[in-house]
Amino acid sequence: MERKQFLKTLSLLPLTGAAMNLSELTGITSSFENTEAMPLLFLGHGSPMNAIEENEFTKGFRDISTRFEKPKAILCISAHWETRGTFVTAMEQPPTIHDFGGFPKALFDVQYPAPGSPELAEMTKELIQSTEVGLTEKWGLDHGAWSVIKHLYPDADVPVIEMSIDYSKGPEFHYQLGKELAALRRKGVLIIGSGNLVHNLRMVAWDKLETPGFAFDWALEARSKMNTWIMEGDHQSLVDYQKQGKAFQLAIPTPDHFLPLLYVLGLKEAKDEISLFNDKALGGSLTMTSAFIRPA
Repeated sequence: MERKQFLKTLSLLPLTGAAMNLSELTGITSSFENTEAMPLLFLGHGSPMNAIEENEFTKGFRDISTRFEKPKAILCISAHWETRGTFVTAMEQPPTIHDFGGFPKALFDVQYPAPGSPELAEMTKELIQSTEVGLTEKWGLDHGAWSVIKHLYPDADVPVIEMSIDYSKGPEFHYQLGKELAALRRKGVLIIGSGNLVHNLRMVAWDKLETPGFAFDWALEARSKMNTWIMEGDHQSLVDYQKQGKAFQLAIPTPDHFLPLLYVLGLKEAKDEISLFNDKALGGSLTMTSAFIRPA
């Protein structure tokens, strides 16, 4: 039910029956009872091939999922769903989107049949007050979501929804929007940002992809500063990434893969503990750095 219609309907109820009817009308939250705060994840997803390859990064994804209880549902902000405006997937069965080309057939054959959650989509819409949120069935799970979530929950038994990135808005907007999702952490929802901190595909040294840790100097500089600011809680420097000089301009030529981090950092609470994993460079101009934020 739309929020305006909900309020209109509520205003028409007899006062004596309001409590019972309010309970019925807010039944959309019935399966999301209060829980302890869930952790937060930023996952450097890298190549779509990580969905089917066995390597240190996929092992890192699997290992991190053993460090906290299984969530009731997942909300993922993926680098690969950019829209004008903010949207949330709201279908019962989101399709697996193969939003890439030039890869082996085995990758296109992968399906990740996790259910969706119209209930969680509606909750997310209601929480966000700073912008209008559209509910849509015209997307699904892109590879920024399913290629990593399938390692966390290979049985596809946790409902997953995605929230899009509004490409018309600046980094401060995305950081603040993340904060508005805070209540979901105490409803058993695992919030994941999926992207890459250093992500410049045009400058990849393809002949160095098999050289462990190879990185250009500017990539190392950007990674070092990013990691320091993440660990020290200097979120403003990360929000202001466009002011951080040449290394950052090369590391973040477009914002799509960086912005999911800002949603996660916006959700971090003062007492939360943060650690990094999969913190490796690839091909000179990419990093797989991922962050795990957990309640103290």
